[in-house]
Amino acid sequence: MKIGGFQKFSLLDFPGQLAAIIFTQGCNFRCPYCHNPELVDPARFGKPLATGKVLDFLRRRRGKLGAVVITGGEPTLQPDLLRFIRQIKFMGYLVKLDTNGSHPEVLQRLANEELVDYWAMDLKAPPDLYRLISRSLVPMNDILFSMDILRKSGKPYEFRTTFFERIFDWEDMERIRELLRPGDSFYLQECHYDDTLEDFPDATKEAKAKLLDNPACQSLIRWGDEHQVNIGVRSH
Repeated sequence: MKIGGFQKFSLLDFPGQLAAIIFTQGCNFRCPYCHNPELVDPARFGKPLATGKVLDFLRRRRGKLGAVVITGGEPTLQPDLLRFIRQIKFMGYLVKLDTNGSHPEVLQRLANEELVDYWAMDLKAPPDLYRLISRSLVPMNDILFSMDILRKSGKPYEFRTTFFERIFDWEDMERIRELLRPGDSFYLQECHYDDTLEDFPDATKEAKAKLLDNPACQSLIRWGDEHQVNIGVRSH
């Protein structure tokens, strides 16, 4: 495993659990607003952490931590991801996986072995803007396939979109909601422009009103209530 960062505990990243967070190195997307550029841009990579030391820490913290979150970068790029998660599960931890959904074949193997207890998948944009924002050649069918894998996994899951208003608007958000199905959980995340993959020198913290203050956001939440889609807004 190429581990680019490790957070020893968090109360925010796994619902109801005190969790450690493992940040994998490398990503096949280049979203300009990405807030983990040191995990995405090879020119900014640091020396990977020793996998054995991370596992040793988790062994010592059994009974005090309840879960491990694996994020990135994009974890499904790691060739030894399944073996690594098996080791974590053997210690008794719950596992949450953050993914961009670009490798459904890996997600299917994880689901088949029930190695993931909570899934979180990014929806970058409506289908026609996906390649523009992700700056990748990901087939949209792979994204849709990954969404269905999560739905059928039998485990809790969420989809989430960062509202990157510099490229798409609320009409585009209406097209994103067409990807959602009854029973889905979906979070709309505010876009922050500090320490991102690309620089936004003209961005200020006061430039954009809070998402929840926008009538279009309230309309999206009402749509979710009407269609059995749990919609929330995150500011962090």
